[in-house]
Amino acid sequence: MTDHVLVPVDDSNQSTQALEFACREYPEATITALHVVDPGDFYAATGVEGGTMANYEQLREAHEDAAAAVLEEAREQAADFGREIQTDHVVGGVSRSIVDYAAEHDVDHIAIGSHGRTGASRILLGSVAETVARRSPVPVTIVR
Repeated sequence: MTDHVLVPVDDSNQSTQALEFACREYPEATITALHVVDPGDFYAATGVEGGTMANYEQLREAHEDAAAAVLEEAREQAADFGREIQTDHVVGGVSRSIVDYAAEHDVDHIAIGSHGRTGASRILLGSVAETVARRSPVPVTIVR
């Protein structure tokens, strides 16, 4: 029996579909919507490869605010299904953070949206959903 479902969320249609799937398919389970803030985005936004970054803290705060907005949207979406969900966010590499969170928080299942990459782009860029499915300690449903 599935008691705790983890749904990684961002602002994509695929993560919206994954959350809807979890709400429909696991009506009795606790659902946690998780947003991962990738610290690499801070560096990419500044264009600085080393040294000090005067606006690093501002960028981090902007990403934290964006995470809060994504999680609020997830709560509202779940409420449309008559569900109250838990939310959390972490800072780290996306795939690893999702897998680690599942292992550390008694998660029974992960429902994750697929970005639908195929062919060369999937091979070259990799896929968060595919990496999570390969490394997860629990079953994973990839929602298209």
